[in-house]
Amino acid sequence: MAISSLGTGLSGLQANQQALGVEAHNTANLTTQGYAARSANFSEARPAGTGVILSAAGRELSGAHGGTDPATSITNSLVYKLGFELSAKVIQAADERLGTLIDIRA
Repeated sequence: MAISSLGTGLSGLQANQQALGVEAHNTANLTTQGYAARSANFSEARPAGTGVILSAAGRELSGAHGGTDPATSITNSLVYKLGFELSAKVIQAADERLGTLIDIRA
């Protein structure tokens, strides 16, 4: 259980980091004429219950043209930041649980 939680937390860290990268790219191109904003879409990793990934479709162009809405970009960045922090807490809890299991067996 603790080992699978580590993997799940790690996948959450990676997906949220990639999503933050997408938003950083959008923010950097706020005023770029003709820039098509990208969107980050999460999907469940396979097998089910083992984590989350940023879907390939989410890394493609979202179809929105004419730049990025700053309010949307900031909101998304805050959501991805909180998702990253939550994933880090999952890893921390799994690490503590794993340490407790090792102590019990010793």
